[in-house]
Amino acid sequence: MSKKVISVFTAFAFILILCSFVISYSTDVKKLENRVEGKIVYNKKKHSISLSWPAFGSSGNYEITRGGSRLASDFVPVGSTSKLTFTDTKPSADKYENYYKVTRNGITIILSLESQIFGDSMYFYDRKYEKAETARKEINSHFGTIGLGGPNGEWTTKRQAYYFKANVNGQTYDPGGSGSASSAAANSIELGFYSHIGGLGKLPGDVKLGSVFTRPHLSGGANATCTFWRSMENVAVMRDFAWTVSQSTSARRMLIESTSKYISDVGSDNFWGSGGFIADTHYTSSRPNWGGQQQWYTRNAVFPSGSGAMGGSYNMVWQGCVNPPQADDANSPISSTPVIREKPFLFIDKDGEYKVFVPAWQKDRVGVSWSSTDMGDGKIQDLLTDWYVAKEGDTDVEINTALKSGKNIFFTPGHYALNAPIQVNRKDAILLGAGIASVTLEPTEKNIWGCIYADDKDGIIIAGLLMDSFNSTTYQVRIGNEGANTDHAANPILLTDITCRVGGVQSKNIQIHTSMQINSNNVVGDHFWLWRADHGSQPGGDARWVRDRAKNGLIVTGDDVTIYALFAEHYQEYEVLWLGERGRTYFFQNEPPYDAPNQASWSSQGSRVDGYAAFKVANTVKEHQSIGMGSYAVLTGTDGNVNKKNGFEIPNSPNVKLEKMCTTRFAGSGNIQNVINGIGGSTATGVKRVALYNNGKGIQPYDEVFDLPNSESYPAKVQPN
Repeated sequence: MSKKVISVFTAFAFILILCSFVISYSTDVKKLENRVEGKIVYNKKKHSISLSWPAFGSSGNYEITRGGSRLASDFVPVGSTSKLTFTDTKPSADKYENYYKVTRNGITIILSLESQIFGDSMYFYDRKYEKAETARKEINSHFGTIGLGGPNGEWTTKRQAYYFKANVNGQTYDPGGSGSASSAAANSIELGFYSHIGGLGKLPGDVKLGSVFTRPHLSGGANATCTFWRSMENVAVMRDFAWTVSQSTSARRMLIESTSKYISDVGSDNFWGSGGFIADTHYTSSRPNWGGQQQWYTRNAVFPSGSGAMGGSYNMVWQGCVNPPQADDANSPISSTPVIREKPFLFIDKDGEYKVFVPAWQKDRVGVSWSSTDMGDGKIQDLLTDWYVAKEGDTDVEINTALKSGKNIFFTPGHYALNAPIQVNRKDAILLGAGIASVTLEPTEKNIWGCIYADDKDGIIIAGLLMDSFNSTTYQVRIGNEGANTDHAANPILLTDITCRVGGVQSKNIQIHTSMQINSNNVVGDHFWLWRADHGSQPGGDARWVRDRAKNGLIVTGDDVTIYALFAEHYQEYEVLWLGERGRTYFFQNEPPYDAPNQASWSSQGSRVDGYAAFKVANTVKEHQSIGMGSYAVLTGTDGNVNKKNGFEIPNSPNVKLEKMCTTRFAGSGNIQNVINGIGGSTATGVKRVALYNNGKGIQPYDEVFDLPNSESYPAKVQPN
């Protein structure tokens, strides 16, 4: 792929961007057979568009046709030439609504400004020029033909995002249909692994889809516990939204106009899932039911009136929601969200230009951040002037150079192989990924420090990225240098929709100390999945215990850190270790490592305690509060005699408390012997719950000196500025 060059001059200048172009997809999605590079130049002063391309085909003229979108129903002839250039002097008024097919001897390439800016892993749809079913057919074709719906899709490095332009003149993207989303008659969009749907309007209601389904591939479609890595935002769903998912799945800023009873769509009796996350979403007509889900976190959603149960088995947290379920053992409604900033998103503004909306911080919020007429409080940034649009193949040098020059980074869907960390080293810098973009450390000696290092600066945002490790590293993500002590209360750091993955894909031995360490104060986390993979594309069992090494999922040393929707699983020591003051976690999900071969290899506190607590608040902490905590034993890869003494451990201190804790055993012979600090009972006799532990009568853990990462081996380029 050739590198892009973006130059934005004055109002009379050109926009020049170079990239690759591929053979056209028809609505039936033709197989890609050739790649031909081309270039397109827009002259704003003359409102003309110039095309150029290298020679292809054997003889005859190049025939040029133009349509309003890539999959437009009609392409009209605009010229014929024997040359390798062509200028359209009367393009459509909106420069982004000019897609050109250049054809010779049966070979067709497509050139457009959108393709140059965003590359070939972002797919744009425009109902103004396309039939209602066009987008659904293409997305479902991807689902069916490139492994995004089956087990092979789980480990692919292919990433994709599907963006819908705002509807006009009452049109929608709904092809029509009936029944629940999983039925053939529903004509649903099926969203697969590493896929994202985004609306390009200002409001969710600007883009209306029909029905959406995420199809599980296990147990004949009844098991969604591996339906990972997909997301949706800023759209309306008119008929049925069946978000049948588990971890690392995000649905945000949505308008759900109708939905079948069960959000998981295949019912409550024969379905099980381990999700999930929904935020900033308005259900207008019916109350959904999360039947069959083990747990779920829902933030700032609006539901129709009522307070009855909405499904779920163990740990359901409803924060800042309107009309949530009533509180009971499994359900924890929390009246408001104390501090939150919604995730930035891409949209097209009224001037026809691509922008990024960066929402404002809000305190004590209830309900959604937007209305039917107002996109909400925040700032609008111009994509071409304020951002660097990264594509797969871009290096850490290019990305870091753009950051240092003052650009924010928009990661188009891709697998970004780095030889050194991305260093976020300035105030208000933003990293925003689309299509579950992956930042991957390749197995070279040049990168032993991490994927992303953020300095201790105000207002940094890191969103929508998957951190993989194909190499041994200290961290995958580090926020603030060790000893960071700046007060960011007026402009906190935001981390949202973040996945860290250890193992699963690579086959070599790796060692990670900690997937994420938060050293800065006043950090807000909004949806993490920190995952030492319990399964993968390579052999598991005891071999995994020594091949995929990772001590901790999350270490927090900063003060006043707040995390919503924290999923952390299968790490080999404390999965979450909290050392900072005034920390808060709203919802926590955990499974211990499956694969500890024996108790001697998995014991804590100087080998005096069986296993490691899933969530550990250090004895030195004076103030902490968390609610909605679940840890579930699946101790299967063992000698049959491995147990965990405590699900949770905290100091017996008057200002440290954990609420609504739950433990149970899903599989295997091992058990969690106590819920917290030696009390609550063993999972050997079923589900165990502790409603509140605050300066309790349990056994306080032994004092420990924790093995924390240090900066001694950092190279100069990742030292804080």
